[in-house]
Amino acid sequence: MSSPARFHRGHTDDLMTFLTASPSPYHAVANAAERLEKAGFRQLAETDAWEGSTGGKFVLRGGAIIAWYVPEGARAHTPFRIIGAHTDSPNLRVKPLPDTGSQGWRQIAVEIYGGTLLNTWLDRDLGLAGRLTLRDGSHRLVNIDRALLRVPQLAVHLDRSVNTDGLKLDKQRHMQPIWGLGDVQEGDLIRFLEEEEGLAAGEVTGWDLMVHSIEAPAYLGRDRELLAGPRMDNLLSVHAGTAALAAVSAADSLPYIPVLAAFDHEENGSQSDTGADGPLLGNVLERSVFARGGTYEDRARAFAGTICLSSDTGHAVHPNYAERHDPTHQPRANGGPILKVNVNQRYATDGSGRAVFAAACEKAGVPWQNFVSNNAMPCGTTIGPITAARHGIATVDIGVAILSMHSARELCGADDPYLLANALAAFLEG
Repeated sequence: MSSPARFHRGHTDDLMTFLTASPSPYHAVANAAERLEKAGFRQLAETDAWEGSTGGKFVLRGGAIIAWYVPEGARAHTPFRIIGAHTDSPNLRVKPLPDTGSQGWRQIAVEIYGGTLLNTWLDRDLGLAGRLTLRDGSHRLVNIDRALLRVPQLAVHLDRSVNTDGLKLDKQRHMQPIWGLGDVQEGDLIRFLEEEEGLAAGEVTGWDLMVHSIEAPAYLGRDRELLAGPRMDNLLSVHAGTAALAAVSAADSLPYIPVLAAFDHEENGSQSDTGADGPLLGNVLERSVFARGGTYEDRARAFAGTICLSSDTGHAVHPNYAERHDPTHQPRANGGPILKVNVNQRYATDGSGRAVFAAACEKAGVPWQNFVSNNAMPCGTTIGPITAARHGIATVDIGVAILSMHSARELCGADDPYLLANALAAFLEG
């Protein structure tokens, strides 16, 4: 028997708000934390001693958030139900010495982050966002959400073969955005940001800054059945996971401890103190067990019964390139979340995991689809195999099928975000 759906089209409207407000991983976790605080969760500091009380809690570290809800009656060995996701997206990130230029143009020096589709950043109005580190060690989020930067493409008159031989972009020479005219002045960008934020000159001593498209998310199509927007890989899952965790925290009783684990740096391998290949998740789960009076044996029992749904976007079948997809596994937009399988462990799903996901979708009354890569094409990967291997936790890879993955602007079915959120809520409830 399926349970009543919690999330409807209003969830997708709210996703659009979340995407706009989250131009960097730091903004994404701050927005997720704000939503969880409204649901009664409270932040814990990693440097404090933790106590084993019930209720919702979360830890923030950089661009990562781990949040969990301890229900009444939870024991030290109570297993976890984890939604895994990531907060980062491929983009252009500001270098340590940002001020550059040529031929009378002032430019910003950027480095390519992750496997971005370079051409999608051309001729767009771009803003700048991220985190500033101040002289006293504190942090300040910054978001210049206006037309500040632009990466101009070479005119067709000067590249006559571009439409026949294809666009060829050099990551170093062709991707540096312009932001004005005149001579290059060292320190100009940071002085500009200090002025924007009302900070004293020299107050900013460190920065983690990235470029974003300022074009707002929008419904697309005759019937508005599609959603176009930035950073859906993978803020779509972060948003759905946050909503699901907040929703189930209101339940009268839960057999598991529901968890949201949203990591940074998935797009470049997850090897950081805020990435899935770091110790953050394991440390938080262990401390939760021990705070409830548990022993190492309780920790082992809890982990053995734990399941993680690694939720990340996957590939919808592309109407112009259908031959690039597996002929019998072709997920469609608005067909519900996808179960991602790869026998070479690029995804962590096995038959037992399939059964868990199918049960959650059935409970939520949500349709779902299967995804595998074409055998002749390389398969991407996720935090799923990393989570399974690092923590010994049963993990299932799922997500929403999209087009234009790793573009500055991606596309999905407008119904799929709330279908995913309903499935995640049902999974967390067990």
